[in-house]
Amino acid sequence: MQIDFNKIELMTMPGMNNGTGKMSARMYNNDFYRIIQTAIHPGGSIGNHKQQSGDDMNYIFSGTGRAICDGIEEELRPGVMHICPKGSEHAIINTGEENLVMLTIVVKK
Repeated sequence: MQIDFNKIELMTMPGMNNGTGKMSARMYNNDFYRIIQTAIHPGGSIGNHKQQSGDDMNYIFSGTGRAICDGIEEELRPGVMHICPKGSEHAIINTGEENLVMLTIVVKK
């Protein structure tokens, strides 16, 4: 199976999950996976929310940020993956002056 993100419509979303600012994303979604190419713009965040469909894995390509999962804060930078297990709550914040670019993979359980 191949997923061509170049053929997926770019969406711009303000304040995802009651977060701040904007993010841009291209999302592939089926019964088994949700795979999202995401850029959280400077000053933006994904608000605190509960992971219900599966483990949420976020690999950082560029930019800097913070993830808070079940009250534990982690630094995000290129080459780091943040994993929020199903049933946990987390938020992701762009703390830098450039886009926080990441690939999110959720394997639905």
